[in-house]
Amino acid sequence: MTPRFLLTLVGMIAALALAGCSSSQDGVSGTTTQIFTSEYGSVKDAGYRIPAVPISKVKDRYHRQIVSYRTLEKPGTIIVDTPNRYLYFVLPGRKAVRYGIGVGKAGFAWEGEAYIAWKQAWPKWTPPKEMIERKPELARYGKDGMKPGLSNPLGARALYLFNEDGEDTLFRLHGTPEWNSIGTAASSGCIRLMNQDIIDLYDRVRPGRGAKVVVKQ
Repeated sequence: MTPRFLLTLVGMIAALALAGCSSSQDGVSGTTTQIFTSEYGSVKDAGYRIPAVPISKVKDRYHRQIVSYRTLEKPGTIIVDTPNRYLYFVLPGRKAVRYGIGVGKAGFAWEGEAYIAWKQAWPKWTPPKEMIERKPELARYGKDGMKPGLSNPLGARALYLFNEDGEDTLFRLHGTPEWNSIGTAASSGCIRLMNQDIIDLYDRVRPGRGAKVVVKQ
């Protein structure tokens, strides 16, 4: 093996290493820098007592955490990774807050871009007419909606997604008391988070057209 061949081989290895480090792939999640497993205790909020989540029964990867995250999207963007059941809130410095989510059942999934037009703490829930057609027993909530509370399907907070034309998509990012649905496809299309997580996300989001949401299937 000649010295010239050795130099060429070393150069090839170095080039490959550099290529691996300079990937421009969007949406790559890496190492966890902070995890918030201890943040799922009982919470008193606006007169309601949110029960503790038995977080040891939820897979670690769905616990709220800050991760390294490569994306071309601006800080403040929300990225929903439907296949992997993650929601990312993009932070500066190639990091993101990652939350575990529950997603829509087959046939109810949605993808595309939207923005958070407004947000609501302890919202009322009004089922869409398509849901009432499937479940007539919900008709009693069709006019005035279900009152806020621990049994309300939207949970402690809701973020409302509108399209670029300013129209309500009828899709929501919202809380749920059904912690065991996180990591599954169980909803009627909306994205659900544990109540402790939706409160955290709610406090980070400033509604308006700058509050971009990208939903990936």
